[in-house]
Amino acid sequence: MVIRYLSRSSSVRTAALALGALGLLSSPAAAVDVPAEPAPPRPVPAYSSALLDRPGVQVRPGPGAPGLPGDVSALAWVVADARTGEVLAARDAHRKLPPASTLKSLFALATLPHLNADMRHVVSEHELDDIGEGSSMVGVAAGRSYRVADLWRGVFLSSGNDAVHVLARLNGGLDETVRQMRLKARELGARDTNVVSPDGYDAPGQVSSAYDLAVFGKAGLTDPEFTRYCSTRVAQFPAGGWSYPIQNTNRLLTGADGVTPYPGLLGVKNGYTSHAGSTLISAAQRGGRTLVVTVMNPQAGGGRAVYEEARALLDWGFTAGDKVQPVGSLLPPRKATRTVPGPAHAAGEAAVAVESEGSDWSAILLVGAGSAALLAGCVVAVRRRAATVARRKGAGGAVD
Repeated sequence: MVIRYLSRSSSVRTAALALGALGLLSSPAAAVDVPAEPAPPRPVPAYSSALLDRPGVQVRPGPGAPGLPGDVSALAWVVADARTGEVLAARDAHRKLPPASTLKSLFALATLPHLNADMRHVVSEHELDDIGEGSSMVGVAAGRSYRVADLWRGVFLSSGNDAVHVLARLNGGLDETVRQMRLKARELGARDTNVVSPDGYDAPGQVSSAYDLAVFGKAGLTDPEFTRYCSTRVAQFPAGGWSYPIQNTNRLLTGADGVTPYPGLLGVKNGYTSHAGSTLISAAQRGGRTLVVTVMNPQAGGGRAVYEEARALLDWGFTAGDKVQPVGSLLPPRKATRTVPGPAHAAGEAAVAVESEGSDWSAILLVGAGSAALLAGCVVAVRRRAATVARRKGAGGAVD
């Protein structure tokens, strides 16, 4: 019998595999050479996410599908179904580019669950240290008391790096928050993203991709708190004994600066730095479908281009609907499983399935399987020995 599973190096797993193999191989049933049943073939998806690894525009139009808008100048973009995760079209989806403040969407995904929105906090001077020069601010002041919910509105509406820094320190500090953001990105399957600063401020090595930003947008829309913040157009921000209005900087949501609001827009997050150019995660609902569109660094059209290109891609996505075949998925790949053939039984061959990235429980299961097989082998050997003794006594023969 061949054991086809090799676990990661660990003293527990190594001992478990040894014991499991010993038990399986020492059982009488193991001596019977019964070939393992081949695993049933896995269903072939209607698309391959490998298309998204290719450069250039990727789209699979069917009969009657509209052509993609020809005036999209962004270096990278993605159009995806926010419910299913199916990518309808993309350009250079995995191209690594600076994300600017769209990275705040990942900051929210990683941090929102750890902070009580109703908690009040008095901001200290050191919590406002190390904010990058020229950063967007909402106006957080040291010595003032804020609810966590106020600070989140400062993040989503004003893209306030001051609010990000205070929330990050409440979350255990900047370094801890960066660590959590990196883990969250990996959990979501966003492997193009490298976080250096939680606010998205330009930093060497800080990158994301149109694909990853779409992943963050899709994930955010499953969280009612995230969705509520990112779709808020106007709010009041406290300033001691008074407050002042703040407006969402996403012009496609508010219609500011001559940009026509997009019907059904849910918001998400926009960004800009001199290095990243304009970046945007947008989501909108129409006719029972929710789309998420990401646009990174348009090369033409000025400050409005990121919104108008997102508008054109949203329009195309809603019109294309089911007339295009997906070119990939925003869903993380499933963990691969492998099968370890067990000893043959009268009813057929048993098998133990283990996940390739599972915990030590898989090793413990192997210990149990090996021990059970070893015990069964001992019982069979004892019974055979007893039967032999009985036969020899009946024939008057010697007993060893």
